[in-house]
Amino acid sequence: MRLYAQTPARRSRQVLADLIAAALIYAAIRLALAVHDAIAQLAEPGRKAERAGDSLADGLTDAGDAASKVPFVGDELKKPLTSAAEAGSGLADAGRSLQDTVGQVATLATVALIAIPVVCVLLLWLPARLRWIRRSAVTRRLAAGPGGADLLALRVLTGSQRALATLPVPPGGFADAWRRGDEQVIADLAAVGLRTAGLRP
Repeated sequence: MRLYAQTPARRSRQVLADLIAAALIYAAIRLALAVHDAIAQLAEPGRKAERAGDSLADGLTDAGDAASKVPFVGDELKKPLTSAAEAGSGLADAGRSLQDTVGQVATLATVALIAIPVVCVLLLWLPARLRWIRRSAVTRRLAAGPGGADLLALRVLTGSQRALATLPVPPGGFADAWRRGDEQVIADLAAVGLRTAGLRP
């Protein structure tokens, strides 16, 4: 299986197209990762809220435990401190929830920013590359088989006439020479067919 053409011009175009596709995919991945990092920074307030809420809840819980040891009124003193500690825990939970949401948004944005450009590049670039690989393999098998030069010459005759512009017109025209089995004309036409496919005779 040949991945690149043998003719310099077509091979250069294929290499350039491959490099552009690879560069676009690389740029999409880099951009997506940069956006992920930027969005992830938005979770910092959530981390601060979580730390503050946990610290507040721990401090108020300790204070409530200490207040409960006061004779006669300990339980009464502990209740508001316990309620305040629960509020601190709620603040910590809100901070964690914010971090989770930011993380999910960052992940979704990263996946979208990678998937959409990569799929577009692959849809534009990959089918053409695979089509050329398949056609070049068929053309090589055709040329190597018995009567392959005749079939390639016929393919050139029935295709675009621009390919014939580089050849001297034989007496009676190309079609007549092909029907007569003129070996030189058939070889020239087959060579044009191979070059058109990006292959060397």
